Amino acid sequence: MIKKIQEKTGRAWLEINLTNLRHNAQQLQKLMPQGCELMGIVKANAYGHGVKEISKELSRIGIRSFGVATIDEGIAMRKQGIRGDILILGYTDISRTEQLHRYQLIQTVIDYDYACRLNRAAKKAIPVHIKIDTGMHRIGIRAEDEGLVQEIFLLDKLKIEGIFTHLCVADSRRETDISYTQRQIASFYTLLSQLKQLGITLPKIHIQSTYGLLNYPELQCDYARIGIALYGCLSNDKDETRMQPKLKPVMELKSRIALIRDITEGEEVGYGRGYMASRYCKIALLPIGYADGLPRSLSGENARVLIHGQQVPIIGRICMDQLMIDITDVPEVIPGDIVTLIGQDEVDEISAVEVATQAGSITNELLSRLGSRLERIYIK
Repeated sequence: MIKKIQEKTGRAWLEINLTNLRHNAQQLQKLMPQGCELMGIVKANAYGHGVKEISKELSRIGIRSFGVATIDEGIAMRKQGIRGDILILGYTDISRTEQLHRYQLIQTVIDYDYACRLNRAAKKAIPVHIKIDTGMHRIGIRAEDEGLVQEIFLLDKLKIEGIFTHLCVADSRRETDISYTQRQIASFYTLLSQLKQLGITLPKIHIQSTYGLLNYPELQCDYARIGIALYGCLSNDKDETRMQPKLKPVMELKSRIALIRDITEGEEVGYGRGYMASRYCKIALLPIGYADGLPRSLSGENARVLIHGQQVPIIGRICMDQLMIDITDVPEVIPGDIVTLIGQDEVDEISAVEVATQAGSITNELLSRLGSRLERIYIK
């Protein structure tokens, strides 16, 4: 399988392991309370993994609900043949209400005024989920404004199919953050209780994202919105969670050596003369750069790649389309050899979370920024 992959690839590519995706989904489903369904979060091109193939693979194992960030992401999924519920988690301009109908998309109600404007614009009932702000203060109706939430349920052109909130520090096990999260949880369920007392039949509810599930798996919900963990990662290498499912990375990032050259002691390499050779060395050029999504901030930060099972340093500044590595201590390297920037080579591995941490970011950002010009190869 790998030999065939190498024969088909060009300068740089992503290998996406769909078997690992399936494994991760099943591991996470085991943590969910009875009756809770996994909602696959596939925004940002499925965190860089390719939304069409990821969504179809999740559909094959029975996942029927997906979350995206924008209406255009939802429309693209429908045009690619993705069925099931698609929830737009963010803002959609009211002028595009007709497209919500046409493509059978579910819109998030981001505040009371938005709900009213959406209701006026709709020619027939629009399925929506109501977002409740329990303390993140991003979008949503404040949990203490139960009267406004009740009024939204009474709007004649909105079909309320769900209600949800987001736990903004569920990834932290610090005592103060746990207390904050517990207050958010209590605030949400208090609102639900008040709505029931007002005679409102509750729609489906969801409160957990990846870290909500891993740290608060006991919460009774209809959905758990799972993003980064589906792809076999946590966001940060310092994150601690109560539940620790055995996740497998779905993505590997690879390139191949374009050329090799000799550098003598004292010669300088790259933009800004960012690297000076302290000895005679061999360097290799990889045709991949920050325009492909590899963070430029890795330049000069002791970042490394894998070749022939050994780690070697990136030297100089990462360019838009190219970077250089020092291969002096790795014998028998030739042009065309495969280099692993994220993933495993023989017994050694460089994980996405390692690269993200070294770049001063999180895995979510790193993966979702990997560029469209990278070929994606799907493996089962």
